Amino acid sequence: MDTLVFVAVLFAAACHAGWNASIKRTLDPLATTVLIAIGAGLVALPLVPLVGIPAPASWPWLFASIVIHLFYFAGLIESYQAGDMGQVYPIARGSAPLMTATMTTLFVDEQLGLSGWSGIALLAAGVLLLSLRGGRDLATLDRRAVGFALFTAVTICAYSVVDGIGARLAGPANATAYSAWLFIGIVPVTIGYALVRRGPAVLPAMLPFWKIGLAGGALAVISYSIAIWAMTVAPIAIVAALRETSVLFGALIAVVFLKEPLRVPRVVAALMIVGGLVLIRLA
Repeated sequence: MDTLVFVAVLFAAACHAGWNASIKRTLDPLATTVLIAIGAGLVALPLVPLVGIPAPASWPWLFASIVIHLFYFAGLIESYQAGDMGQVYPIARGSAPLMTATMTTLFVDEQLGLSGWSGIALLAAGVLLLSLRGGRDLATLDRRAVGFALFTAVTICAYSVVDGIGARLAGPANATAYSAWLFIGIVPVTIGYALVRRGPAVLPAMLPFWKIGLAGGALAVISYSIAIWAMTVAPIAIVAALRETSVLFGALIAVVFLKEPLRVPRVVAALMIVGGLVLIRLA
């Protein structure tokens, strides 16, 4: 894998961890998630005059991705409300890479090779290990929360494959245009979901967190725009797997800044993720 693409996607993963950490800082995952989606749309809007419109061949995939992202946000929000973010988030992100690799192998004809498959499997196992916290809280895992987390994983797989194909049809030079219109299109569907889920009262609830929404939105745009570009020059499954190192960055944030304990399972999981990265880099 090209070094520039590899480093760029790791940077995108760090940004992804940043906007997900912003959700954890509030008591209302629904309002904050929707606010971040609005913030991302506002950040993307000024880019439109600069990047233009993606090629028409990519439009069906763009529309499909907007719909899939609605279900992604719904699954993410419901999983956060049903269970602890520190457990359900790694389950969602850890399950998605293997799903994506299987789908791209079957339907996009991407051949990953032994190193690629081994790297994805090791990375995914490390991400999942982070969710178990050494087994201490395994018995307290809420089935509903796990169900929503796995549903979220399916949507991550779906939008990764759809956006990878759509961005390729838009062309590498127009990948940014595809990303900008995606974030703009996500805004009305997420607002609609929030209104249906909770009613008009959800909108005033967002106002106290507008700075978090804007900052998180900017990180989301940077993170996923880089990933979409990377999918035009590298295998979709490899890029999707590298994005899940956001969980590792999130764990580092928790240990360094939130002063959470550094337990042995976390160290083992981190080493597994790094080992997966090495294998992916060699793929």
